Amino acid sequence: MLRLDRRPQPSRLWTLLTPPLAVLVTMIVGGALFAALGKDPVVAIETIFWEPLFGEFAFYYRPQLLVKAAPLILIAIGLSLGFRAGIWNIGAEGQYIIGALCGAGVALAAYPSESWLIFPGMVLAGALGGWAWAMIPAVLKVRFGTNEILVSLMLVYVAEQLLASMALGPMRNPEGMGFPGSRNLQQYAPAHNAELIAGTGMHWGVAAALIAVIFSYVLLNRHILGYHIRLTGEAPRAARFAGVRPGRLILFCLGASGALAGLAGMFEVAGPAGQVTIDFNVGYGFTAIIVAFLGRLHPVGILLAGLLLALTYIGGELAQSNMQLPAAAVQLFQGMLLFFLLAVDVLVHFRLRWRRAEAA
Repeated sequence: MLRLDRRPQPSRLWTLLTPPLAVLVTMIVGGALFAALGKDPVVAIETIFWEPLFGEFAFYYRPQLLVKAAPLILIAIGLSLGFRAGIWNIGAEGQYIIGALCGAGVALAAYPSESWLIFPGMVLAGALGGWAWAMIPAVLKVRFGTNEILVSLMLVYVAEQLLASMALGPMRNPEGMGFPGSRNLQQYAPAHNAELIAGTGMHWGVAAALIAVIFSYVLLNRHILGYHIRLTGEAPRAARFAGVRPGRLILFCLGASGALAGLAGMFEVAGPAGQVTIDFNVGYGFTAIIVAFLGRLHPVGILLAGLLLALTYIGGELAQSNMQLPAAAVQLFQGMLLFFLLAVDVLVHFRLRWRRAEAA
């Protein structure tokens, strides 16, 4: 009889082993999925994980790794602060959209000015936009005790409707022959988030992601606020006795995650995406949840997990084009990572024991 016995303390060994084990199990089950679709599982896994790094056209795909990873890392760092404290922001996708709209709004309002203040204004507007959108569930939770999971998630759909409305209305390019979408910000120099070093994929969004990783690490390990965040997540009752104010912590964690998600949206619309379109959002806000947990809510872990998920994005697109794999299969493959991580995570807190069933 297989039973689970709770460990006296969480296992440090399994805490380190569960992410790579979850990735390995995902590869095995994902390979079985690809085989069921009539594709060679070995070739599919190789295409996703090997080709972007070491394949024939790796010189082109490697810079894209930073481009894809930057928004995932930025959003996941913000989410991890709340998750550590037991505050669940599931609406980062909406904050990402609003940050992009606010940042692009500054650039489009200033067009055709060549002022150097435009890009800093976009950064500020993007962060404030995401922060303000996150403050809605934060204030409602603090003031009325609402569930931040439901409120933040529902606001994603509101943000998507605002995105469609802006792409078809106020932000539509007046010179675009009636097609939906804003002006191309890549062609508007003061608003373009261009590469800092040509051919590397390094832009201001990547730099912001690295700064966020460092800042988060220092905050969680060297600042009293980080101690309060960790204490609240691990022992809420002890946190109250220690003088932690739950309302302020909720406002800070949701506000920080919203601001970082808004920054991610702004850097994306000013750089890789280039314009506000109906389908601008590609699910980074939801994928960042996988990144946060795959990285064990640790800043360095999130950095590595963001690069891994970015690799699956690029490799998944390659598999779709080279092997005609359906997009849904690639998305399911990414979702398996979180599923198997949570499944294997049981071993952190429990031991598997074989026991003989007692006689009736």
